[in-house]
Amino acid sequence: MDDFLLRALLGGLGVALATGPLGTFIVWRRMAYFGDTLAHSGLLGVVLGVVLGINPELGVVSTCLLVALVLVLLQRQRGLATDTLLGILAHTTLSLGMVTLAFMETLRIDLVSYLFGDILAVSRADLYWIWGGATLALAALALLWRPLLAATVHEELAQVEGVPVFAVRLAFMLLIAIVIAVAMKVIGILLITSLLIIPAATARRFAGSPEGMALLASVIGCLAVGAGLAASLYWDTPAGPSVVVAASTLFGLSALLSGRVRPDR
Repeated sequence: MDDFLLRALLGGLGVALATGPLGTFIVWRRMAYFGDTLAHSGLLGVVLGVVLGINPELGVVSTCLLVALVLVLLQRQRGLATDTLLGILAHTTLSLGMVTLAFMETLRIDLVSYLFGDILAVSRADLYWIWGGATLALAALALLWRPLLAATVHEELAQVEGVPVFAVRLAFMLLIAIVIAVAMKVIGILLITSLLIIPAATARRFAGSPEGMALLASVIGCLAVGAGLAASLYWDTPAGPSVVVAASTLFGLSALLSGRVRPDR
């Protein structure tokens, strides 16, 4: 196997292993639009990272965390619904990133690779970043698993039992920001939410426990990465979108196998 194919596969597997468990909580907590908002803010983080002379991935993590904090503060007011706030933040941050980039005529950034990913261009340094970030996210999620699960099942009851709900929620948002920064190179800013949601939604039909669903979501994500890369090489299609199409195909097959699509409860 050529080196670039092996690096692409390893990078994709690292992302899939991290997005599976995190995606289960996103599906359970019905936070798909929230993940999409953080992903959209990633472009602004890339631009700010380049402007400030820091690693673009660190810029993405910082921006995503800031957006998450702003959202938490805005949710305390009752004038606008959460989905409305998410829509405003998502499109505002994405547009700010593009406008800022337009003013910097001497700066050249490959927007396509950031928006839709460039998994075939993953380097050794990218692999260190991807696997390091994925390992950190999974280790932190393991520590947060029980309190996060308790807050997901019943937030008020968890708070009564002494779970620091606000701190757990912020920590979970930070983990999502880290994974988005890690996955940019592989799947792209506009498509990362699909890899967080589709494998977890597919695994939901067959898992008998929260831990089983998290593990199965990672396995399905890895299968989607392998199938998407194979399809990209065979049909010469964009690698990032091909991975998403493969994940959607697995979701469709799971719907046929299960006989029906379970509604979110």
